[in-house]
Amino acid sequence: MKSYGVIIIGGGHAGCEAALSSARMGVPTALITLDLDKIALMPCNPAIGGIGKGHIVREIDALGGQMARCIDKTGIQFRILNSSKGPAVQGYRAQADKYLYKKEMRQVLECQEHLNLICDEVDELLFDNNSVKGLRTCSGLELSSRCIVITTGTFLNGRIHLGMKSSPAGRVGEKPSIKLSQSFLDQGFELGRLKTGTPPRLLSKTIDFSQCETQHGDPNPKPFSFSTTKISQPQVPCYITYTNARTAEVINKNMHLSPLYSGVIEGVGPRYCPSIEDKVVKFPDRVSHHVFLEPEGLNTDWVYPNGISTSLAEEAQWELVRTIPGLENADIVAPGYAIEYDFVPPTQLLSTLETKKIKGLFHAGQINGTSGYEEAAGQGLVAGINAALSFLGLEPFTLSRMESYIGVMIDDLVTKGTKEPYRMFTSRAENRLLLRQDNADSRLMGKGHKLGLVSKEVYDLCLLKKERVKKEINRLNTTKVVPNEQGKKLISKLGVKDFKTPTSLAGLLKRPEISYSKIIETFNGSSESKLVGEQVEIQIKYEGFIQRQNQVAAKQKKLENYRIPIDFKYEGIPGLSCEVVQKLESIRPTTLGQASRISGITPAAVSIVMLMLK
Repeated sequence: MKSYGVIIIGGGHAGCEAALSSARMGVPTALITLDLDKIALMPCNPAIGGIGKGHIVREIDALGGQMARCIDKTGIQFRILNSSKGPAVQGYRAQADKYLYKKEMRQVLECQEHLNLICDEVDELLFDNNSVKGLRTCSGLELSSRCIVITTGTFLNGRIHLGMKSSPAGRVGEKPSIKLSQSFLDQGFELGRLKTGTPPRLLSKTIDFSQCETQHGDPNPKPFSFSTTKISQPQVPCYITYTNARTAEVINKNMHLSPLYSGVIEGVGPRYCPSIEDKVVKFPDRVSHHVFLEPEGLNTDWVYPNGISTSLAEEAQWELVRTIPGLENADIVAPGYAIEYDFVPPTQLLSTLETKKIKGLFHAGQINGTSGYEEAAGQGLVAGINAALSFLGLEPFTLSRMESYIGVMIDDLVTKGTKEPYRMFTSRAENRLLLRQDNADSRLMGKGHKLGLVSKEVYDLCLLKKERVKKEINRLNTTKVVPNEQGKKLISKLGVKDFKTPTSLAGLLKRPEISYSKIIETFNGSSESKLVGEQVEIQIKYEGFIQRQNQVAAKQKKLENYRIPIDFKYEGIPGLSCEVVQKLESIRPTTLGQASRISGITPAAVSIVMLMLK
């Protein structure tokens, strides 16, 4: 029986990050997947990033993960979403060449030292009392490991629905994992059922793009990774069209054959990425819905119509598509479908993503009830790191919601659980002004370097950038402009008319109409790099808001610093109701802060636990 330090089951976005982080920490690692050609596949939307999601990708990069570098090499349209709003809620997004993306990720995996790729199907997990000890594949191969990361995506007892037809599948053309799902039940895990879906794919040459709005990317695309200096590959436009009343008529006419509304599908679907059937039923007064026509790559004729995910019968999909302007003659090359799959409610996990029931068993990605490549990759990175640390006998690694969006996501999952596919938004973070995507490197790169995932060269550049930002802010704070003739002449170039008292350059920069570049241009300063200038401007303009949020965060941190032993006894504590005791025993919070976020746990109950801890 061959032995590995860490084994990863599943080659999706969670599995890739888990495998790379473990191997890069020097641990002998194996990644087992059904099809090596489908590693890092994008079975749904061929894009990375978005509001909240882009923050996660930048954090993955700061911690030494791969997703940002991969999309920088294979993205075919880069845009900053919410660019007119404040930096806390802006989001990087890139349309991907899905074929180049998976090719690039596979090449990285194959070249990674300490990592073996195995093409096989896992048939059974092997246990030793309450610990994992290995696995057995369908081909009869047995591998031993005390640390296994499960990243099975939609393959756990997966079932595809297309109209009233359904069949077992993890994705189209790929068989699901039935026995693995049963092994969780055998070990006493609770399972749930979720649903997601995808739209039909269209043939580009049959689309009349002249009837659609053209959506170009940013003229100077900004990369996701702090290591990327320039986006060099060709960029392409996307297009926007809309559904209409005729589209709704077709859907309503065929609703009796919809698996979503005929009772065939039992799983709960994503609230924030609903099917077109859901949109028509739940928003009957809305006449039209956006449809984003997104190319799937530079060398393919397939187009992804983002916004019309559906599980209607294929004939109805053809009729539906051809009611949309620009798509009157469009051909479907692959129909849309819905997929149901099992997940393991994440309240059964620790903040390290290790299961509470089985030592050495970690879960990451859709098995935890999340949706999205970015959420999966963030979990995979944390699970892979902790599996490696467990093998090495070192202290576990956790991220708090005070310091990262990945921490917010994991804390939400393990504390509150989820009954629908979980998706990241900036609104989920209490301290979002502190957790901006532009400062992910200064927040997290030190942790990535300490883990051995970020090189000294890259980390030194991060430290140099922080020092230059600090130095430039100090220069702007100490450089004064006086209201003499020369000062007034310079100030007038900035459009400032009420200049009567001496002020610093930083004081001028706090004005909303004045940018850092204008300050440099007007006062002949030595211009810093764009990244440094961006940080200088944000930190000066939002100084008051950042200080206030830091004060709030400091108060919250006090609760996070109150550690609760894993074997702490809640039963018998005076003042705690049976319901509160039951919830605390079930979730097993590791800090008072986490306990305070459990649904139904009152401030009074938290105070009682705090007294007992003291």
